[in-house]
Amino acid sequence: MGKLINLTPHDLIIFKDGSKTIIPASGKVARVSSVDTPRGDIDGIPVVARGFGDVVDLPAPQDGVIYIVSVMVLSALAGKRDDVVAPDTGAGAVRDDSGRIIGVKGFITNP
Repeated sequence: MGKLINLTPHDLIIFKDGSKTIIPASGKVARVSSVDTPRGDIDGIPVVARGFGDVVDLPAPQDGVIYIVSVMVLSALAGKRDDVVAPDTGAGAVRDDSGRIIGVKGFITNP
C-alpha cells in the first residue's frame, strides 16, 4: 500500500486488528464544484437547482500515493483516477452508542 493523504476536512480514524490509527486531515480538501440556479421558493423558502461539475483541489497523481476523498469526489472520478478511495461509512462504519460514526474499518473505491 502507498502513502495515504487525507483530502477530507476531518481526521479519519481507522479501526484495524483491535487498534486504531488516525490519518490527519491534510489541510487541503478535494471537492466537486457546483453551480446553483434559483428556481423560486416554497412558502418563502428559496429553492435552487444544483448542478455539479469538476473536482477541484485534487493533486495530480503521484507514484505510491493514495488520496482519501469524500464519496462524492470518488463518484465524480469514476473511470478517471484509480489513486483515490473514500472512507467506508456504510457497512464499514464504526459507531458510538448514539449511532454517530467515529471511524471506519476500511475504504471504498470505484468499480
